[in-house]
Amino acid sequence: MASTGSVPGKVNIDGPQINYTVALTVLTSLFFMWGFITCMNDILIPFLKKIFELNRAESMLVQFAFFSAYFIGSLIYFIISSQKGDPIEKIGYKNGILIGLIISALGCFLFYPAAEIKSYGFFLGALFILGLGFTMLQIAANPYVAILGPAKTASSRLNLSQAFNSFGTTIAPIIGGYLVFHYFATWGKPLLNKLGESITTDLGMPMTIIGVQLPYVIFAVIFLLLAILIKVTKLPTFTHDEKTESGAGALQYRHLVFGMVAIFMYTGGEVSIGSLIINFIHELLGMPEMEAKSFLAFYWGGAMIGRFLGAISLRETTNEIKKMLTMFGIAAVTYLVIYFAVYIESGFTFSFQRVVPFSLFIVLNLIAFRFGRANAAKTLYIFSLAVIVLLVVTIFTDGNIAMWTVLSIGLFNSIMWSNIFTLAIKDLGKYTAQGSSLLVMSILGAALIPVIQGFIADVIGGYHYSFFVPIIAYVYLAWYGYKGYIVRKWKE
Repeated sequence: MASTGSVPGKVNIDGPQINYTVALTVLTSLFFMWGFITCMNDILIPFLKKIFELNRAESMLVQFAFFSAYFIGSLIYFIISSQKGDPIEKIGYKNGILIGLIISALGCFLFYPAAEIKSYGFFLGALFILGLGFTMLQIAANPYVAILGPAKTASSRLNLSQAFNSFGTTIAPIIGGYLVFHYFATWGKPLLNKLGESITTDLGMPMTIIGVQLPYVIFAVIFLLLAILIKVTKLPTFTHDEKTESGAGALQYRHLVFGMVAIFMYTGGEVSIGSLIINFIHELLGMPEMEAKSFLAFYWGGAMIGRFLGAISLRETTNEIKKMLTMFGIAAVTYLVIYFAVYIESGFTFSFQRVVPFSLFIVLNLIAFRFGRANAAKTLYIFSLAVIVLLVVTIFTDGNIAMWTVLSIGLFNSIMWSNIFTLAIKDLGKYTAQGSSLLVMSILGAALIPVIQGFIADVIGGYHYSFFVPIIAYVYLAWYGYKGYIVRKWKE
């Protein structure tokens, strides 16, 4: 065994030294896929809303079913780990990932019968099982990426993996929307409403059962192929020198408990905003949903830009000028990729009104990184304050200003998951995997906060002023980045 000195607590690699780059590359493909599928929920919401004639709150049950699985799955994991010892410590990170992939594939396959019998409840059940699979992936893959190298660059590595997760969320509205509303929408018989009339998109395109069945069958096959790839790939096996014990030892760490609340708030705020964007733009500007969905790529694409920048910014270097120039170049190239991907899919025009606003927010994002000075906690604090300001502007303005401020929030959401996660599991040692399960459990926020905001939007008759809900979440995140992250046990 060779000590890596790379994670909270002393960690060893079992077997021969293995190239971390290969392992990180394979894991990054996982982050991409679960980002892609997660953002497909934003396509499902308007799709199912039309099919089942749902109100705003009812349509948000899509996110509730999916993300409540994170809570239930992680709670089960935590109970097992506290009674029998940590499962990941026993079966290994690799086997944990394989189990997650198989469950995820099953959840995707269940979309076929759900659409066949036209049951909203069945759809929600399939989403719940898919969420259970992603729960296992999150518990195993996030800490695994964190320990694949020096501890001081853990946030940087996780931001890099999360950047590809965001790449998945960015192209999901483009590719997923095309498959569901265009390509497969021409297959099979059009769906009918309660009056026997054909259900169509805002642009008059028919909506079919196959439109949602075949894409998810394809996703299921991809998950199974990924499982085979990971099975045959040699990945490093990590063990702790400390004896694995039963009990809820991770909860003795104050910064982990505060981190759980931070994950709850972050995932709730991010998912709630992303879930409402299509309908919010439609309500705000009267824009057809098929056109509005293209703007969703800027929200999730902003997160991708920010995470690539975070992977660079959170690495220590003596050449700050070179770092900033690299970040500027990465931001420009990534933005062009996003823009032209949207252009190819929907024919976006290259205009001042659609290029300059988001470009200005990218510049502000770069400035915020500069103030963060490669410090995960400080960067989280600054970015949280930036989101609060953007939400306030969104609430008190109209038209294009409100649209672009809410879309630009993705840029500042970017590093939050990675920074919170690495700050929260710092120095947990043998309780790292258990702490990871508790953090994943806190993704429950993504199930509850969107429903709360959807309910309030129903009560006040619109989405616009409902954005005060996520402001509360980001106020807490600012505090966690300011003081809540400090490593300390309750007894200290």
